[in-house]
Amino acid sequence: GVPPTGNANYAWVQHFLYHLSPNGNAGFVLAKGSLTSKTSGEGDIRQALIEAKLLDCIVNLPAKLFLNTQIPACLWFLSRNRANDGFRNREDEVLFIDARNMGHLINRRTLELSAEDISQIADTYHNWRNVDGEYEDVKGFCNSASIERVKELDYVVTPGRYVGLAEEEDDFDFSERF
Repeated sequence: GVPPTGNANYAWVQHFLYHLSPNGNAGFVLAKGSLTSKTSGEGDIRQALIEAKLLDCIVNLPAKLFLNTQIPACLWFLSRNRANDGFRNREDEVLFIDARNMGHLINRRTLELSAEDISQIADTYHNWRNVDGEYEDVKGFCNSASIERVKELDYVVTPGRYVGLAEEEDDFDFSERF
């Protein structure tokens, strides 16, 4: 598709895709608006990427992560050959990771991901992708959604829609309190 003149998100996506080898993978940072935007054909381009089975993973990043912008960001991972690229066949699914609640403030304007945070995100992706990986969905953090599920949600790829809310222990006893 033709990306809009006022926003280069999908121009970049298609540029990266154009330069991938037949078994190539790409990972890049985009503004979080790229996950939901439907204006000026962006939704159609995102739908085409998903239907062509090129979208491998989306990671929603926490706010205040970048020094040069306050725009919320996300990571996109594309793969040209998701069926037979030396990893398990994952062409009918997309991994969603919601890392918005990770990291710690190093000052009032800047958040930093710890080595453990980065490792948890990377290990989740690699375990999902690898044939012998030990991946499982974690409520509130990650979900491997079918392309059909993404279609049901109108090709909006915000991880929060797929991972749901984390299950929290609640020791509140209503009858005792009442």
